[in-house]
Amino acid sequence: MSDQAPVLDPKRTALLVMDFQQDVLRRLPGLEPLVARVQGAIPPGNSVFARAAQNRMMHHEDPSTAIHDSLAPQPGDIVVRKTRVGAMSTTDLDRQLRDRGIDTLVLAGISTSGVVLSTVVEATDRDYRLYVLSDGTEDPDEQARDVLLGRIFPRRAQIIDTATLRGLLSP
Repeated sequence: MSDQAPVLDPKRTALLVMDFQQDVLRRLPGLEPLVARVQGAIPPGNSVFARAAQNRMMHHEDPSTAIHDSLAPQPGDIVVRKTRVGAMSTTDLDRQLRDRGIDTLVLAGISTSGVVLSTVVEATDRDYRLYVLSDGTEDPDEQARDVLLGRIFPRRAQIIDTATLRGLLSP
């Protein structure tokens, strides 16, 4: 992938915010700055803000599975309940995105070696143009996160931070 990222069309781009449930955040303390950065990445007026949430280990009505309040879904957002690690394999997210003309995804999530990795692979196989927010991901294994962001993901996605994302979405 080239080092220069093109300007993104907000009408064809979706930010996937994955696995930011209360229980996940409790297990990895000190993530409030991460949540704030991801919240800041949500562009006003973006056509789609998709949240892939919940997994097979969590009951969907349990309060601990609720998405963090500052990242809570807004009207028009897509919310899918996944039962596997990736955001697409057990959901209709791909169809919902395609129905809206989305061909570009920006990924943020916990964990980098889980939902982000799986979704990068799934989305690449579906021919999405991909961006991963380097400051919008976290992992219990810092070394795994660093290897994925530094060596593995750049083969399939642009690695950018939230400040760069705001610039790419500006007219």
